[in-house]
Amino acid sequence: MGATKKTKARKDELWGDIQVACGAYKNIMFVNTDNVTSKQICVMRRSMRAIGAKMVCGKNTMMKKSIGQLNTKPTERDAPYTAESDGSWVHQPHLDVIIKELKGNTSLIFTNGQLVDLQKILDSQVREAPAKVGSIAPKEVVVPAGPTGLDPRQTGFFGNLGIATKILKAQIEILADFRIISEGDKVAPGQAALLDKLKIRPFEYKMTVKMIMQDG
Repeated sequence: MGATKKTKARKDELWGDIQVACGAYKNIMFVNTDNVTSKQICVMRRSMRAIGAKMVCGKNTMMKKSIGQLNTKPTERDAPYTAESDGSWVHQPHLDVIIKELKGNTSLIFTNGQLVDLQKILDSQVREAPAKVGSIAPKEVVVPAGPTGLDPRQTGFFGNLGIATKILKAQIEILADFRIISEGDKVAPGQAALLDKLKIRPFEYKMTVKMIMQDG
């Protein structure tokens, strides 16, 4: 099977998966997948299957179209329909809510079980991450006072950021805790370089819950 056919087969599978899930589960967790690795997702998927839950990840446009088809009268769809399905079809307002909330890097987790069990799985997959140049800081970062292990030739990194230091026992020592990055700041090159030298990986990435839908 060529790459194009494989891609179409995957899209068709995902299209069907999300439609089936929308009808088979009563609870949905909307999660933000920014900076979450494919390995983390794979591990969480296995854990979710073990408790009867299902995670659906895909492009928003495709997921919206798939769910939108469910809320379109069979006689008005592009897909084939039958008189039987047309007669049993009803509009489902909660599907419109799902479509509205599919923004950014959002994935859906479906379950008929306890949402707290899903949260435990999300919390189990956390990875440390460095402060990358140009990224938006999810929290403030404080460089602690004390010895840095860096030699006096590197004082310029601290001086450029306004961090007070002294030389003690042939190494740079920070005089007081210093907030180098505030929450919401865009990480600058000097900040990223200094944190890297200090071997500080200040951020952590995991799936975070954006919204929960229960029983529609």
